Amino acid sequence: MQGVVSGFLVIAVVIGVGYVIGRRGHLGAQGRDVLTKLAFHVASPALLFTTLARADLSVVFSGRLLVTALSTAAVAGVFVAVGAVRGWGVGRTTVGALCASYVNAGNLGIPIAVYVLGDASLVAPVLLFQLIGVTPVALTILDLSTAGEKQPLWRRLLTPLRNPIAVGSLAGVAVSAAGVEIPGPVWDPVTLIGNMAVPAVLLAFGISLRGSRLPLRGGDRGAVLLAVGLKAVGQPLVAWALAVGVFGLRGAHLLDVVVTAALPAAQNLFTYASSYRVGETLAREAVLVSTVLSVPVLVVVAALLG
Repeated sequence: MQGVVSGFLVIAVVIGVGYVIGRRGHLGAQGRDVLTKLAFHVASPALLFTTLARADLSVVFSGRLLVTALSTAAVAGVFVAVGAVRGWGVGRTTVGALCASYVNAGNLGIPIAVYVLGDASLVAPVLLFQLIGVTPVALTILDLSTAGEKQPLWRRLLTPLRNPIAVGSLAGVAVSAAGVEIPGPVWDPVTLIGNMAVPAVLLAFGISLRGSRLPLRGGDRGAVLLAVGLKAVGQPLVAWALAVGVFGLRGAHLLDVVVTAALPAAQNLFTYASSYRVGETLAREAVLVSTVLSVPVLVVVAALLG
């Protein structure tokens, strides 16, 4: 269980530092917004580009990735259906669906893959699927749902190409597919900038906790409970059922997909919500609560299937 403990400890420490910075006001009143914009417009696109530019795209077609994709679609679909019935709005429902299905495959998934699953590359298919498939679609929906109705059709069709996260991801895929070797003087500064992404996201998240009420006490309580329930319990159960009943996975392969599905909601979802000024409380509380609940869930999954 060293991987579970180590991964959560790193995240908790950096978030705690952000909380202290927020309480002391070291970055001023706009500190969180600056960090969020830095992560969204500069650091995250650079990180996604460097991650995907050297990735093996053949992992996208693995059988285990199908389990991840189907379980993601299933729980996100449940949240969207409930959101439509309850009238939560397109933007808020999109953020909630992400919180219910988008796993923390980067800064938490990698250490857990190393210490629990024994191979860091096992998280790569999930990371690629989320970066290439889920993120551009979700951010396009957020772009369109917050842009109003007066934009011309051509501008709406080009929405993914105007989003820095999508551009960084697609550029990385293009470089990987073409087999282009980027020279060091270009690669190194982009890598250095990308290294700011995770700390900036976690620090901004910590700052946002200053003065915030305890989770599950506001108007977003129902949406948060639904997102957390689907993320912490629903997605691992769906992944297990698909892996065993449909794909016939057993042993280490079964453990891989269920552990991946049991990862909590990713911190960068709060960055997306903050950038679009929609569902911020929902994202913050869902990420926080799902992260706390994922600890016992991951321990149980590893004990039962390991």
